[in-house]
Amino acid sequence: MSFEQSHWVWMNGKIVPWQNATLHVSSHALHYGSGVFEGIRCYDTALGPAIFRLPEHLERLCQSAQFYDLKIPYTSAQLDAAVCEVVRRNEFKSCYVRPIAYYGSNSLGVHPRNNPTETAIIAWPWAPFLNKNGESQGVRICISPWRKFHSTMMPTAAKACGQYINSILAVQDAQRRGFDEALLLDKHERIAEGSGENLFVVKDGRVLTNDSRHSILMGVTRDSVLQLARDNGISVETRDLQLEDLATADEAFFTGTAVEVTPISEIENHRTWPNSPGPITKKLADLYRAVTTGKDSRYHHWLRPVAG
Repeated sequence: MSFEQSHWVWMNGKIVPWQNATLHVSSHALHYGSGVFEGIRCYDTALGPAIFRLPEHLERLCQSAQFYDLKIPYTSAQLDAAVCEVVRRNEFKSCYVRPIAYYGSNSLGVHPRNNPTETAIIAWPWAPFLNKNGESQGVRICISPWRKFHSTMMPTAAKACGQYINSILAVQDAQRRGFDEALLLDKHERIAEGSGENLFVVKDGRVLTNDSRHSILMGVTRDSVLQLARDNGISVETRDLQLEDLATADEAFFTGTAVEVTPISEIENHRTWPNSPGPITKKLADLYRAVTTGKDSRYHHWLRPVAG
């Protein structure tokens, strides 16, 4: 990832130069992680640059903020327009977009009372997230020694800044050990998710994944892939996932805004898939690519043209 081509940022209602989009060192979010964010993709499509499932992402941003009593002082319509403005001003055809809302500077008590809400949107070009050959050859993952926190500890349905410390620990450990990504288990030793991805396994032609009962963030890409599978005659099931399910799977893949649909080629000491991606993973990845590039007109409602 590089910010060299990013010149403009939307911050608190105004477009400002990249170098001026700063916060004070006393900001509450810097000390306690008291912010929420989204990861959104803009694709170069047949409709021109278009944001993928922007309303769903903004809805989740607002829901995440509600968990932390963070009052975003902009409507979804204003944020929608701001996202598009950032992409246009930077003249991107495709990019990653990061809206963030956080408690700013006023006091450093743990309770963020009286701290203002700051809101910003940045965008930048996006390279392959896990492995430059991940889409074609799959990624190697390991089981993290760190457990995914339970929803009774922090709201797993929220995409909050401080919660990603859990993911940082997991992915640092994975890459120190030579793997591309980590897979976290929950406190009951069931599969939860990757450091920033949802997990799917394929068994006997059936696509399996878990849900909010299993300490995961309910991904927008996850939802998209489930709908694409159902719409195209692929059987799906949502239930607990155990390591045994992964070890005996015919295929496995991650989904997420950053990774899109990325096949898994190996999980340490459990299983390798030398011919990754498998046929169902490839079919879903191809379907997803057709949707995000605007080639499948059935899903044009998922695309928000930047110019429109």
